Amino acid sequence: MDKMSSTTITNPALLKIYRAVEARDPNQPEFLQAVEEILESLEPLFAKYPKYLNVFHTSCEPERVIQFRVPWQDDSGNIQINRGFRVQFNQAIGPYKGGLRFHPSVNLSIIKFLGFEQIFKNALTTLPMGGGKGGSDFDPKGKSDAEVLRFCQSFMTELSRHIGADRDVPAGDIGVGGREIGFMYGQWKRLTAEHQGILTGKGYGWGGSLIRPEATGYGCVYALNECLKDRNDSMEGKKCLISGSGNVAQYAAEKVLQLGGSVLSFSDSAGTLFCDSGFSKEDVETVMELKNVKRGRLSELQGNDRFNYHAGSKPWAIKSSGIDVALPCATQNEINKSAAESLVSAGCKFIFEGANMPSTPEAIHVYKAKDVAYFPAKAANAGGVAVSGLEMAQNSARYEWTREEVDVKLQGIMKNIFETCRDVAADLGKPGDYQLGANAAGFKKVADAMLAQGMAFSN
Repeated sequence: MDKMSSTTITNPALLKIYRAVEARDPNQPEFLQAVEEILESLEPLFAKYPKYLNVFHTSCEPERVIQFRVPWQDDSGNIQINRGFRVQFNQAIGPYKGGLRFHPSVNLSIIKFLGFEQIFKNALTTLPMGGGKGGSDFDPKGKSDAEVLRFCQSFMTELSRHIGADRDVPAGDIGVGGREIGFMYGQWKRLTAEHQGILTGKGYGWGGSLIRPEATGYGCVYALNECLKDRNDSMEGKKCLISGSGNVAQYAAEKVLQLGGSVLSFSDSAGTLFCDSGFSKEDVETVMELKNVKRGRLSELQGNDRFNYHAGSKPWAIKSSGIDVALPCATQNEINKSAAESLVSAGCKFIFEGANMPSTPEAIHVYKAKDVAYFPAKAANAGGVAVSGLEMAQNSARYEWTREEVDVKLQGIMKNIFETCRDVAADLGKPGDYQLGANAAGFKKVADAMLAQGMAFSN
């Protein structure tokens, strides 16, 4: 690499680590962004505990990277080829755990960034799960059920040799919902003649857990609610901008309404659906029907007099005042510096990330400069993988918990995550810096396990 990229890291010791990672993977911008975000935020931890510096460098290298070809036949009889990935990043505290993403943008950099974040997210749940991630550049949009089935069967045929209930347990992510999980699980059982908790996000009645579909969205709002209660506030009357219209956005919206807040937006890759008076419970159900059953676009709802559709726009570009909360639930880097400035100008005081790494480093700097309560993805959206861990526990016990039991456990986990992030930040001299609290708490747990097991060595 002839020219090093720009970075906001100024500490010489941290910069040395970052440059070493960059030299190995110069063409992986998403992965480098994730490393930079965590490394820079951990400066107070390294100042107090220097022994962890070398452990961080070690943790940036995945234990295993798997890439494979996925051939499948389309409905016209033509053979199509996609790439499949599985990055098994770190198993210090448990088997590799992390979702599968099916989207045209998927490449090794994106899978590595997601897997790296997953290590620390899983650690925050307190459940024994390591970090991993996978997926393919296959796009399920516009494909028939038969085409998705053939792709999933081909994908699992290759992936099956690398996973196991005590080795690596994938789940869903963007483009991988209940349909795809079902198709892959069916192929796994045909190949192995085994019935194990090899995938999470399964349907209820054949190994799935109640609350799992809702868990990421619910968990994000539960964490927000804990933050509000900690400040002697509540969700009542809070106006929320939500991006995305998939699983996470849908259930985040549902929980916001249940707790007395107001949801003003949904979005997809083509634009934003906005409702100035707030979406009702019935409106949210309409969005769910459109996305989950009809697999349609939000633009199809623009004929409703209560909705305004803004083609090509994100929620942050529409509302200029009267916003309390932003819940980015779409994809990475959806909020840049200018969008963050718009949110702050609109009055936003709470940003809880439902998507993975939706804020750029420049956006995060805006949040911190303006004293916004910023809760990063690895903490805010950990509810999904937490209930995946609970699904694994139920599978191992051959037992099913009730909806109420799972929901209580989820609320308890998110309460613990919030309090841990709050308390660790305060211990490191940065009260209110939830980004530091999340990164430090997750990293320290994994680092201690790596040191104890001889997976890394301190300076």
